[in-house]
Amino acid sequence: MAMTLRLPDDLDAKLTERARREGRSKQELAIEAIRDAQNRAELKVNDVLVELMDSDAEILDYLK
Repeated sequence: MAMTLRLPDDLDAKLTERARREGRSKQELAIEAIRDAQNRAELKVNDVLVELMDSDAEILDYLK
């Protein structure tokens, strides 16, 4: 799916320079950054769920 992403000039310059250094496109780098951010967010949710299941194991067992 197509999408237009408008970046502040300073961020665009940094992204352009990194893309040049790594021989990759800005699009590749942006997709990678979005995937990494999503993965980190999912890990945080999973960590919270594991922590809740551990701390509330007794209550969860009672509710079964």
